[in-house]
Amino acid sequence: MPELPEVETALRGVSPYLKGFTIEKIVVRQPQLRWVVSPELTTLKNVKILDTSRRAKYLIIHTEKGYIIGHLGMSGSVRIVPHDSPIDKHDHLDIVMNNGKLLRYNDPRRFGAWLWTESLDDFHLFLKLGPEPLSDEFNAEYLFKKSRKKSTSLKTFLMDNAVVVGVGNIYANETLFLCGLHPMKLAENLTRNQCALLVETIKNVLAKAITQGGTTLKDFLQPDGRPGYFAQELLVYGNKDKPCPKCGTKIESMIIGQRNSFYCPHCQKKK
Repeated sequence: MPELPEVETALRGVSPYLKGFTIEKIVVRQPQLRWVVSPELTTLKNVKILDTSRRAKYLIIHTEKGYIIGHLGMSGSVRIVPHDSPIDKHDHLDIVMNNGKLLRYNDPRRFGAWLWTESLDDFHLFLKLGPEPLSDEFNAEYLFKKSRKKSTSLKTFLMDNAVVVGVGNIYANETLFLCGLHPMKLAENLTRNQCALLVETIKNVLAKAITQGGTTLKDFLQPDGRPGYFAQELLVYGNKDKPCPKCGTKIESMIIGQRNSFYCPHCQKKK
């Protein structure tokens, strides 16, 4: 699944072709995605796009009438292509612009979403989301307070979107390794210093991934068709039985919350 850096990369790639231009129409070829595509989308004609943004892993297209909310799901991607581009069987939605381009959504597994809302303030999918990881609201004191009486694994805690959005499986693994914290450590046992280290590391890891264009995953390509380049620098994720880059001990893995977790048993001792 594309994580926050991949979604941010996609947003930055498509925004110049959307912002300030006008939607001529939206073509929906397959409405049955994770949720049914909002029927309001096909009624949008000659509607100007005012801005674009991101909340967690959701793409937000701000129009003069309301907001288009997109989610890439497990295998979705967006591309900017000319109006006359050939259609693939997994091309489920086109936002046709007045600049000769269109935003095309492709999703083989159909687990993404394209929804409509007139207000972001009460949009149901955003109501329980925590702060953005790169925002000032996500800080050491906030994380420390959130972790109190949380008898859940640290990795599960960091991946909880009610705590902080966008710290997915890949970057949670990388962050915990860099912090020397075991993924099964209880969140409630975090110290203030450890919370400060986690916040700083999460911000650095995600910012670096965004700068380098997102992680190369088999299902993800940037809007211009180039893969991301951060995967070659992953330290532990996907590296089971390979030597730890810090101490040489073999990287181990375990399943936590139905997700594969990678860690060094020497550098990340459970304390």
